[in-house]
Amino acid sequence: MKSLISVDSDGDVTYGNHVLRSIVSLATQEISGVGSLQGKGVRIDVVGNVVNVSVSINVFYGVSCADVAFRIQNNVKRNIETSTTYKAGKIDVNILGVEFQENKDAGTL
Repeated sequence: MKSLISVDSDGDVTYGNHVLRSIVSLATQEISGVGSLQGKGVRIDVVGNVVNVSVSINVFYGVSCADVAFRIQNNVKRNIETSTTYKAGKIDVNILGVEFQENKDAGTL
């Protein structure tokens, strides 16, 4: 089985793209107002010690798209920089659709 996190002979830590994608995906889904990841969801590009991210999401109807995107950018940056040895670079948030929240109490009006 291939290791997702490894240490080479110089003592440098490297992370598999799957690990970084999971960190970004979870950081995105923690934000209220995010309905779901859309399409491929998360794209990662590592250049040197910098991680550039593109996240595609659906938001819930009635939330501020700008506010949700801003909170996603901050949370993804914080999670990348605290969970790994990388620095966060460009974090793009693409809002592709709107979802409607289902009424949990369908019996009441």
